[in-house]
Amino acid sequence: MISGLIINELVEIIMAFVVTDNCIQCKYTDCVAVCPVDAFFEGPNFLVISPDDCIDCDLCPVECPANAIFQEDEVPEDQQQFIKLNAELAQLWPRITEVKAPPSDAKEWDGVANKIENLIIEE
Repeated sequence: MISGLIINELVEIIMAFVVTDNCIQCKYTDCVAVCPVDAFFEGPNFLVISPDDCIDCDLCPVECPANAIFQEDEVPEDQQQFIKLNAELAQLWPRITEVKAPPSDAKEWDGVANKIENLIIEE
């Protein structure tokens, strides 16, 4: 008999990736093609990642031509609002599972700062 044995459960904390400001108006979907769990959701001019579905596989950030996807704990200070925004909008928008062509003016919007005011929640 073993007395006084304490067994600690290993709890893995999975951090989600977060789509940030630079995706707005660019909406490249290269990230969608590599997501093994279909964690992306599509709005009119922006994509989000569901923190409930994301498995932290690290495949999407390197596929994003706009460099708009960050690990949750690496989201820039001025982009922190996107953590909550991703979670909320993933509940509203439909799941996207296939690559689509970006908007025709995506390259013009890539790199434009503070695009949050251009975010369209509903059409």
